[in-house]
Parts: sequence; C-alpha cells; structure tokens
Amino acid sequence: MPDWRNPPRLFIPGPVHVLPEVLQQLARPTLGHRGKEYSQLHGEVTGMLKKVLFTEQNVFLSTSSASGIWEGAIRNCVNFNETVLATSCGSFSEKWASVAKSCGRQVDELKVEWGQATTPEAIDKQLATGKYKAVTLVYSETSTGVINPVYEISEMMKKKYPEVLVFVDAVSAMVGMPIHFDQLGWDIVFASVQKAFAIPPGLAVFAVSKRAMEKSKTVSQRGYYFDFQEFAKSQEKNQTPTTPSIPHIFALHFQCEKLIKEGMENVWKRHKEMADYTRAWAKQKHALFAEEKYASNTLTTAKNVRNINIGDLNKALQAKHNTVIGNGYGKLKDLTFRIAHMGDITLRDIKELLGWIDEETK
Repeated sequence: MPDWRNPPRLFIPGPVHVLPEVLQQLARPTLGHRGKEYSQLHGEVTGMLKKVLFTEQNVFLSTSSASGIWEGAIRNCVNFNETVLATSCGSFSEKWASVAKSCGRQVDELKVEWGQATTPEAIDKQLATGKYKAVTLVYSETSTGVINPVYEISEMMKKKYPEVLVFVDAVSAMVGMPIHFDQLGWDIVFASVQKAFAIPPGLAVFAVSKRAMEKSKTVSQRGYYFDFQEFAKSQEKNQTPTTPSIPHIFALHFQCEKLIKEGMENVWKRHKEMADYTRAWAKQKHALFAEEKYASNTLTTAKNVRNINIGDLNKALQAKHNTVIGNGYGKLKDLTFRIAHMGDITLRDIKELLGWIDEETK
C-alpha cells in the first residue's frame, strides 16, 4: 500500500527525484528575511542564476509555483486594450491562454494538435496582422513532451517584430535545455524549481527584460504579489517583496553552484544523452508521441501502442522498486506515458528504469 512516509523515487515530469544532499539544504537554520545574511544569500543566488540563464537583466525569485508568473507576465506587461497571441500545443500552454483571459485581456489562440510544435511560420502569419503586443510560448510542453523551436521563433521575431513582447514558459526546459535570455531577446522566462533544478516544489525563478520592466510601469491594476515593480524595489536590497521560502533558496544556492561548476554546456549535453537513450528505447519498444526533431530533452512521451495498463505498470514498479513513471496527461492518459530525465537523474538511472519497464511489459 502506498505510504507518504516511504515515497517512491520519481521519474514523473515533476516533481523529480531530489538527492539527499539537496534535501539537507532545506533543513538549514533559517534566516531573518530582512537581515543582511539573507540579502547575501539572495544576491549570490540571483547572481548565479544570471550565469545559468546568460543574462545581465533582472532575475527574481517568487515563493509560488511558476503558474503565478503566467498571471504576472500578463498583468504586468499587457494593457487591457491590447491583444495577446497565445500559442497552444498542449495542456499547459492552453491553460496559460485561459489565465490570460481570466486577467481580462484580449487573447487570440494559435493552436496546433497535441504532439505537434508551433512553427515560426505560423507565428509570423499571425503577427503580420499587426494586431498583437505580446506572444506567449511554451519551450517544453510537459503534457506532450514537445519542444517548440524557440530559437528559430526568436530569430524570426527579432528581425520582423522586434516591438512584440515575448513571454516564455520554460518550466520543464530551464537548466535542462539551452536558454540564452539576452541573445534570444525574450522579455520574460520562468520555471519552477521542482523540474530540472531538482528541488522540491515551492519556488519559481523568472527573468524579466529591461523593456518589460519599463512596460510594466505603464500598466494599471498589476496586483501586488506578482507586481514586477515591487520585485525590482526589493531586488535593489537583495530581497523579495513578500516573505521568501528561505529553505528553497538554500537548496537553489547549492544546485546553482553545482550547475556552474559543471558548466551549462555540459549540463545540456548530459540531459541530451539521457533523452537520446530514452527516445531510442521508446522507438524500439513502443513509439514516440512527438516528432523526434521536436522531442524534449527533459522528458519523453511514448505512445502506448501496446495498450499497457499504465496504472498496473506503476503499481508493479512501486511494489518491486519503489519507483514510478508518469501516465499520459489529461486527454492523453493511458494513451501515452511519460518518463522524466532531468535534474540529478543519471543515464545509469535511466537504463535501470527502462530495464525494469521491459521486465514488466515483455
């Protein structure tokens, strides 16, 4: 019988497996969040995140899930009389579009079938109307395992639509795949720490461009909790507007030091090696859901072409190995299954897991 006191090892697409040494960081004695000690910690963390994200612009920490930055991006950088182009290729990108609508903004959706990517050409066609002030993108759509070609999209937009703001959900991409924030010309990018940062959930990281910060000054009714201007005021003192989750920030400091020591190119290479191995296995034993050139390097979604009972598979994996994988998400439940290969998971771990799946499905 499952018991939270003996949690399974997670190969789901977030939260992911957390190493004991990372968990130990969460148990450090706490700090006063308005004291000099916290300011030192905060400054060191945001400084390292700038290196991880290749930016000289604003990096903020939010004690929330990344979903809060869905709302923050819209409420800070889109006026009520402006229209957003929301690209949708799965459950989470669709949800972001619905959040934008709930904020009272005008939203047009550019939808593709789940499993497909949004192309630069499709976005170009929409932006050519001159109707849009901002576009929302998801780098890695966690529900489908599809990545959008964000580098190609960004190059097109910089050349043809430099005035349009670009907001990017990188929840299951950040750290595991390249993000050169300043080079890409993005205005907002964000992620939760329970994905490739491999920290328990409860904290979000986001970068905001200087022009997005200027735009936010002109937008009314920004709210308070996700008001970028409040974040900027606090950032000047290496603090946050509201009480931060200091244990998470201890853990983030620990993980950022590891990332910088390893080198981001090596981090991305490690994730790609795990992804390549998992995709090759999925193609041989099952089938890939995403077109391979648009397949994420942080999770693989396999088609359940053999009609495996994913629930029974997970029960067996948990009973024998105290391990679980992800079922398909939303309307893809039981039609697909998902395997995460991000964070501190290794290729050896992946090989062991896939061997166990083979044993249960032969």
